[in-house]
Amino acid sequence: MTVRPIRLFGDPVLRTPADHVTTFDAALRELVGDLEDTVREPGRAGVAAPQIGVGLRVFSYNVGGRVGHVVNPVLSDFAGEQSDEEGCLSLPGMGFETRRSESVVCRGFDQHGEPLVIEGTGFLARALQHETDHLDGRLYIDTLTGDVRRQALRELRRVVPR
Repeated sequence: MTVRPIRLFGDPVLRTPADHVTTFDAALRELVGDLEDTVREPGRAGVAAPQIGVGLRVFSYNVGGRVGHVVNPVLSDFAGEQSDEEGCLSLPGMGFETRRSESVVCRGFDQHGEPLVIEGTGFLARALQHETDHLDGRLYIDTLTGDVRRQALRELRRVVPR
């Protein structure tokens, strides 16, 4: 398996909704292996397939020493609210206070096509929401509002060359 480079803001793959996985084969298992190797790098909580240039609905996570993946995730049972600084590997050096649900249920499949359910709270819930957003072509800065959004957009204009 391989640690893959992260695509940065401005790459169209980050704004394109990912395709559902329909074939659970060796190529998918290789992709999952690459995602899990990539998320094991220090300071990483999640990596979605589009962030490594692959337009499929798959992500890996690394929260509290637990590394895993989800294929074709669907989130439900959102409850509560948390607000904390959030960042993104595709927007390096940026971090802004972001509201997310405090808990969420993620249903999907593993790399072999077996159903799985992850009940996330706190930081795991944040990671599940953040990575699923990537699969829909959304970045965390899209969820920001008010002064925080204005500040993020100013920072983005400063760090991203035109």
